[in-house]
Amino acid sequence: MPVINSQTGTRVDEIEDRIYRIHTPVREIPGGFSFNQYLVADDEPLLFHTGPRRTFPLVRAAIASVLPVEQLRWIAFSHVEADECGALNELLAVAPQARPLCSQVAAMVSVADMADREPRALANGETMSIGSRSMRWIDAPHLPHAWENGFLLDERTSTLFCGDLFTQPGAEHAALVEGDILGPSEAFRSAMDYYSHSSKARPLVERLASTAPRTLACMHGAAWRGDGGKLLRALGDALGA
Repeated sequence: MPVINSQTGTRVDEIEDRIYRIHTPVREIPGGFSFNQYLVADDEPLLFHTGPRRTFPLVRAAIASVLPVEQLRWIAFSHVEADECGALNELLAVAPQARPLCSQVAAMVSVADMADREPRALANGETMSIGSRSMRWIDAPHLPHAWENGFLLDERTSTLFCGDLFTQPGAEHAALVEGDILGPSEAFRSAMDYYSHSSKARPLVERLASTAPRTLACMHGAAWRGDGGKLLRALGDALGA
């Protein structure tokens, strides 16, 4: 796929069958950073993460390079934070059939009030069809942060949209890697201390690992392919230590 904006470096790459990573480097931050959104093209197209409100024009153009923006049906995110859902209402305004998709807690405490359209709230383990694939919601409160946090699994491709887990610093990343992302993400976690230190982190990690994902769609940095269960359990070991 092409670079959508040569000035910002925003680009689109297909990381799994009809799953597209929208990647925007943030070079202004010391050391660099990045924001990713994931577009799942199906009968009912789904976007996971919206990006901050200021990046809406970039994300909109990136979506339009794959499919008409007005065809979006679901706008999902892990938890309520600017980079997760800052552009939610802007996207709802240009996609008249779209609805927010989030956890029941997120709908109760924030999204039902802040969103311009009623959210669909999923319970832990609940699945929904968007056409050729089934999407499963997995509650993960406070992993890494936010009571309402959770993740989405595409059961057909075994892709886990894992939000802030395995956050990698730096602005420039390959779209999809098979090498080490735990080391860089752990170094970043140590420096930034953005995890909640929940006593339930280890069983929540095991809940995710038991789904045996093949691809991890990370919100910051490269997406990753391999034995996702093994990598998640290694994260659990690091958190336990």
